[in-house]
Amino acid sequence: MDATLEAWGTRADAWWRHPLPAAIRYSLLSTGKRLRPTLVFASAEAGGGAGAGVAELAAAVEVVHAYSLVHDDLPCMDNDDLRRGRPTTHRAFDVGTATLAGYQMVALGARVLDAGMAALALEPARRRAIALELFRAAGAGGMIGGQALDLEAEGRRLPAASLEDVHRRKTGALIAAACVIGGLAAGAPRGACEALRGYGADVGLAFQIYDDVLDATATSDQLGKTAGKDAAFAKSTFVTLLGVGAARAEAERLAARAVDRLRQAGLASPTLAELAHYIVTRPN
Repeated sequence: MDATLEAWGTRADAWWRHPLPAAIRYSLLSTGKRLRPTLVFASAEAGGGAGAGVAELAAAVEVVHAYSLVHDDLPCMDNDDLRRGRPTTHRAFDVGTATLAGYQMVALGARVLDAGMAALALEPARRRAIALELFRAAGAGGMIGGQALDLEAEGRRLPAASLEDVHRRKTGALIAAACVIGGLAAGAPRGACEALRGYGADVGLAFQIYDDVLDATATSDQLGKTAGKDAAFAKSTFVTLLGVGAARAEAERLAARAVDRLRQAGLASPTLAELAHYIVTRPN
């Protein structure tokens, strides 16, 4: 995945003026878990396997995720100085460059996605379905809408259903899309793709709930980003609603249900099962 992102980041030199290409590469190549592209690979494998082009599809999801982190960290959003153990993009460069880099990374994600679909020689209907999965998950009904709701909720105590809606949009939508994209790339039937969507939706919510737990219990050094931000911004979280222990238990319940969805659909995937476990036991 890093090699694929590096290759596309290098091409940025020909498309944008300095210092934009450097800011884009900085944002793409920071040390991360690469969870979303891993889910694309694992879901493609579970759906019957796919060709080499799946690497570009996985990279496209990671590009969109990386752009969201750049904008999430901006002073007008979460105003964070640390991401993945190093300065955020707007601190390493400046706010204007980081803002523009994020916008251009959306276009880059579309270019990478198109290259992957072409390499896999997918028919037009499947290409359309994959593109819709990615950009609907990133848009107002998913990640962007979730971020807007999250900002609006600062200083307010949200009921559990509203908080779950924020989490499912802001974090869960792109994770679920990664799973469906993998299935579609492999030519998996509709039932299998919907099982992958259900798995992704559950592990996506579990991921964000466990993020709430980590924000309340880990240090900045352990997280690679600023700890305690939720409390500082008076955000409603599953920890504030349920407490640390019950929030952790809810994340574990969702991870177990996600794996059950695959089992019921006849999708045997030790990798996806292990990823569900990892999501609710990770250190950062």
